[in-house]
Amino acid sequence: MPPRSRTKIETPKSLDRLRESILSRVKPDTKTVVVCCGTGCLASGGQDVKEALESEAKAQELDEDVIVKKTGCRGFCEQGPIVIVGPEDIFYHSVAIDDVPEIVSETLLKGHTIERLLYEDTTTGEKCVHEADIPFYRKQVRVVLRHCGHIDPTSIEDYIRINGYQALATTLSKLSPEEVIACIKESGLRGRGGAGFPTGLKWESSRNAPGEEKYIICNGDEGDPGAFMDRSVMEGDPHSVLEGMMIAGYAVGARKGIIYVRAEYPLAVRHLATAIAQATDLGLLGQNIMGSGFDFEIEIVKGAGAFVCGESTALVMSIEGKRGFPKPLPRPNTSIVGLWGMPTVLNNVETFACVPAIILKGAKWFSSIGTEKSKGTKVFALSGNVKNTGLVEVPMGTTLREIIFDIGGGIRGDKKFKAVQTGGPSGGCIPEHLLDLPVDYESLAKVGSIMGSGGMLVMDESTCMVNMARYFLDFAQNESCGQCTLCKLGTKQMFHILNDITRGEGKPHDIEVLLELAEVVKAGSVCGLGQTVPNPVISTIKYFREEYEEHIHKKCCRALVCRSLISYRIKEYRCKACMLCLKACPVDAITGAKWQVHEIDQSKCIKCGTCMDVCPPRFSAVECVSGRISDT
Repeated sequence: MPPRSRTKIETPKSLDRLRESILSRVKPDTKTVVVCCGTGCLASGGQDVKEALESEAKAQELDEDVIVKKTGCRGFCEQGPIVIVGPEDIFYHSVAIDDVPEIVSETLLKGHTIERLLYEDTTTGEKCVHEADIPFYRKQVRVVLRHCGHIDPTSIEDYIRINGYQALATTLSKLSPEEVIACIKESGLRGRGGAGFPTGLKWESSRNAPGEEKYIICNGDEGDPGAFMDRSVMEGDPHSVLEGMMIAGYAVGARKGIIYVRAEYPLAVRHLATAIAQATDLGLLGQNIMGSGFDFEIEIVKGAGAFVCGESTALVMSIEGKRGFPKPLPRPNTSIVGLWGMPTVLNNVETFACVPAIILKGAKWFSSIGTEKSKGTKVFALSGNVKNTGLVEVPMGTTLREIIFDIGGGIRGDKKFKAVQTGGPSGGCIPEHLLDLPVDYESLAKVGSIMGSGGMLVMDESTCMVNMARYFLDFAQNESCGQCTLCKLGTKQMFHILNDITRGEGKPHDIEVLLELAEVVKAGSVCGLGQTVPNPVISTIKYFREEYEEHIHKKCCRALVCRSLISYRIKEYRCKACMLCLKACPVDAITGAKWQVHEIDQSKCIKCGTCMDVCPPRFSAVECVSGRISDT
């Protein structure tokens, strides 16, 4: 909601006075209940829990002494809804509406913790009272996500309360544009959208480029499957993105900013629109900001969800109302010739969110985090076959092992780790013997992967690496814009070859053909999609070639994933002839009768697995085996 004071912030000092006024309204003994209402927690009932807490506090006549507020994502998505009770900061997870009366009566009124709502360390079995005690958070360093889960993203007052827009005030009152750019260059901040280009150099290039108008574009499209880093920042801390864009605008001489965000992110769009309206209402956006003479405005442009629009020139064309085609080579950088032919700074959400913290804490503070060439932190969407999924922010240089096993808690079901893919559809699959690899731009590139926007997919022994490569090629060839023949047809041909291999129709020379096609697609594509999309195939062949060879020569899938290369059979010595599988089979492929051992007709079996699903665990008479079983 808009701030209570309608007075415009006309100077940095008036911003300070507003902050002091906001802080003075909070009573020293006020208790807080913070409810995560990021997309993940909303899906599990976070909003209902918040409303129930408000109603219960009012019923107990505590509404004057307790503040119940919603926040953005706290990262530990699978444990939602998450509730933090202050001032003790007690961490409750998986909270349901039925838990609300007890939280109010026991924790708020009596100060007692509710044991069953505390997180239990899966390694030690100990109950964790505070967020910092939980292994998932222990090794994280939050810079980008510093406010997510702590402030109400729909309240500009809550942002100002924790020094929001102070970096902008410092910039406009104390720093020249050149000094801002020098600070960003010294910090070592690199673009977090995938390529990792030095942010300060990009800004400097735009500032020095001739042009009547200059633009700032924030890429919030985030097209990688399973990635939700930028979405969470836009939902949970939209003002930090606006502030970062405004500082960039001042540095390069731009007066207009555009946030390009996919329409599939309705909550992010809503929170960004609210933040823009609030900042405009206070005079933090618009004309003569804080009396500095600096003018800046921001608008939202919704994207249609095209993966290729993550490429800079395609994104610019989409904003201009054209089809999102990457421009052919050779082409000038968008920092020199971008939107409407004018110099344009294009960074992603995570990059802009770092900027206010760098201005306030200094370039040396930021550059002290990370490695020699990869500074600061990186946010990852940790997903797949890992116990603790969610958003993870760690210093550059943190090893894969630390992220997956210390923060992620290891592999689900205590299965064996097999690989991790970084960088989304354009990334590579990294095997077990490289688990101690530090995660930074250079190290990932050396092993055939990329940082990308921050997807991190963990795979266990039940993953078929050939099928995984096929999945990503399927995505890539569907998302190709079709402009480059080698990209469109090359990825399609690679997909067909992989599809044949997973169906048991692979040919002896297929591996070499895939590698040749991969190099051709990389060399003949004008944008990053075609140039990097063969990475999953190249890396899986490099590190898991034996699985390809088994599929092709032995017609078997060790992970029991590829239907055409597996078979179901009934173990005679375990079958109790209960007829459950016989009745459930959708194609009548099972023969037998009561007290007569059942058999599967392999010529009819469609490999659906229903027989195994319905067989009682105490019998375990049905098994899935790699390879084909002949009825003869």
